Amino acid sequence: MIVPMAKVHAACRRSDADRLMTALRDLGVVHLAPVERATAVPDEATTATIEQLGRAVQALQGVEPSGEPAPMTPVEAGAEVLRVQRESAERHSRLNTLHRQAEQLGVWGNVRLEQLEELRRAGIEPRFFAVPNRRVGEIGGELAHVIGPLTQGRSLVAVIDRTGESSLPVGTEPLPVPPRDRPSIVAEAAVIDASLRADSELLGRLAHLVPALEAELVEQRRQAAYTAAMRGGYAGDSLYAVQGWVPADRVDVLCRGLEKAGIAAAVHAQEPAAEDEPPTLFRPVRWARPIEALFKILGTVPGYREFDVSAAFMIALPIFSAMLISDAGYGLIYLLLPIYFYRKMSPQLAQLLIAIGAMSVIWGVITCSFFGFDFHHLLAAIPVVGALFAKGPLIVVGMEKPYPGAVDPMSLLMRISFILGAIHLSAAHLWRAKTNFPNLSFLSNLGWAIWLWGMFGVVNMFVLGSAFKGTLYPSLLAVGGVMAVLFAAPDRNPLKMIGLGIANFPLSAIATFGDTVSYVRLMAIGLAGSALAVAFNQMTEPLPWPVKIPVLVVAHGLNVAVSIVALFAHGVRLNMLEFSNNLGMQWSGYAYEPFTNLRDQES
Repeated sequence: MIVPMAKVHAACRRSDADRLMTALRDLGVVHLAPVERATAVPDEATTATIEQLGRAVQALQGVEPSGEPAPMTPVEAGAEVLRVQRESAERHSRLNTLHRQAEQLGVWGNVRLEQLEELRRAGIEPRFFAVPNRRVGEIGGELAHVIGPLTQGRSLVAVIDRTGESSLPVGTEPLPVPPRDRPSIVAEAAVIDASLRADSELLGRLAHLVPALEAELVEQRRQAAYTAAMRGGYAGDSLYAVQGWVPADRVDVLCRGLEKAGIAAAVHAQEPAAEDEPPTLFRPVRWARPIEALFKILGTVPGYREFDVSAAFMIALPIFSAMLISDAGYGLIYLLLPIYFYRKMSPQLAQLLIAIGAMSVIWGVITCSFFGFDFHHLLAAIPVVGALFAKGPLIVVGMEKPYPGAVDPMSLLMRISFILGAIHLSAAHLWRAKTNFPNLSFLSNLGWAIWLWGMFGVVNMFVLGSAFKGTLYPSLLAVGGVMAVLFAAPDRNPLKMIGLGIANFPLSAIATFGDTVSYVRLMAIGLAGSALAVAFNQMTEPLPWPVKIPVLVVAHGLNVAVSIVALFAHGVRLNMLEFSNNLGMQWSGYAYEPFTNLRDQES
């Protein structure tokens, strides 16, 4: 259920404000609502420290501790990590630039600018040219020396001629002396490389402090939350007050806790007003608690006045998932892996996967599919139940009939999908009708539930070619449609009520048809996955066993991975969209997050 909330106000003397907030934090039952949201923020210094520590911890992930731990406080270490990270990035960038420059100057070899300057002081002015290789021998002058090859069939040539009578061949281009020589670039790169090694060593020493950094990060976040909560209250000259939300059954815990702490505080609790939007706290029935893992993954929270759909989702999701997976072998993977890794996973997520796996195994036994292999012959040999599988699987996930006279597999799977869809969607409208009772709008919801079963007949007629005339379906459409129109917007003015109902009906009717047809995805995805599994097995038949086994493991592993995507893209969708839309869910809520010690939350 969605736990009823009470809106509470707590006031004390201004001098007791810190004691009040400490007591509220220790009790951990109040979801604080700031009086002025703009002021309910931590100070800038704490925020900056949290950001710095968080980035430092992230930067040290994967860094192996080495050497002696650096003698620094966690805050100093965080700043040092970021400094090293920043300077290392700059050094890497500079080093890449130097490597490019050294590569470009490779033709100049180890010629130093100082050497050229010494020649100039001695009255010798070397000049440099790009000369076509075939014309190098045509250079006239005192000295012509080939330094190295250039691009486009040319060479770098140094020419010295103090007489001024040198001659250069056609196609020769003068080249300027580079601003830096290659040896100086290599020397600078060596210095930077040494600095990078020193940075790496320092990070290794700082990696010893990761636990201290993480502990300090938790402490800073705790302090930030406390400061934000403190600033979110009302501070007068002599009084201090806060407001928030407490589960209605925990108000007494709040009052007794403040009294036990010796704080003279006035506490007032009241039911939420119509315009209030309290936070949402789930307390699902025990067997439906695993579905909370899905809500956490999706980050969705129903509104306070909406429905607790945890039980409905917990029933529907494993059934839909089983049809999407359609293989007992794959189901065993979903069943056994979370059992093996149970202690390393969230208990709720592990239990949800176990439920999905168990239902998939059951459906896989019904369809007699185990990693794409048909094992109905094994089931047929089992006493008592063997007769059920004597001719083949109870339900075939495939294109062909298992034996003469059997029901067409695709038609049967589509019919099952549409039946599940009609049950799922009509249950949403009946639930909505129960909630709206005694308001007359409940009759409109009841009408839509009836209309859905009439629409089920329409879908069967169009998709499966089933009979429509002479059945109950036209009557269901007529009765359900009239009820949906007449009571969609109850009003004392009958013309207004009917007019609004007629205006809203066409789009809603089309949406209902689309929602019903949407459940055919259960058949389509299950059939596609089974076809892939069978195809993998057939393709590997000619291979020898040493090759076949790893190929099958990889192939079926990919199919399992695809099935995980299918669970979210289709199984979750049918609950979050089709079912929720027909139920009227907006998922507009926000989670109940009591003001408490961060260490308590993490534990």
